[in-house]
Amino acid sequence: MPIHALYEMECRIFKKINQHFEKKMLNAYFRTITNIGGAVLEIFTVLFLLIFARGQLRLTAVACAVSLSISHLVVQIFKKCFPRKRPYLILDGTNFPMNALQDHSFPSGHTTAIFSVIMPLIMYHHSLSIILLPIGFSVAISRIFLGLHYPSDVLAGMVLGCLSGYISFMKIVLPF
Repeated sequence: MPIHALYEMECRIFKKINQHFEKKMLNAYFRTITNIGGAVLEIFTVLFLLIFARGQLRLTAVACAVSLSISHLVVQIFKKCFPRKRPYLILDGTNFPMNALQDHSFPSGHTTAIFSVIMPLIMYHHSLSIILLPIGFSVAISRIFLGLHYPSDVLAGMVLGCLSGYISFMKIVLPF
């Protein structure tokens, strides 16, 4: 499949999700949930775990902190190397919030952050996936819903976050 065809398919998926922006309940949900993937809440969550957790959970919190830090650096490098404009700047008819982010869209930093933190927690205790995966996927979809990212941006963020979380957990927690 040629690149142009993939981009057209991605734009169709984007528009299918973004078209529901005017639905008040969905808009309120996605505007709220998207903040969970933001730097402030992710850092606060990791610091809370680092301060109050003990034993294996504390090691997992260290893995979360390392994963979040590494993935953030990689996101910044990718945004410089792949300066993709956000969809609301390119696609006509895109719905987006006022004061939308202006930096590059690839990969999604919010999506990367949430998955970089939830992956070590899920590896620590698999049953947490019942709660954490829906939150992670909601953050990812919120980035498209709000007109800020293409589906491939959030997919790349999910992969990057999961990869950094997995490696951090394997190197920090598993040896103990």
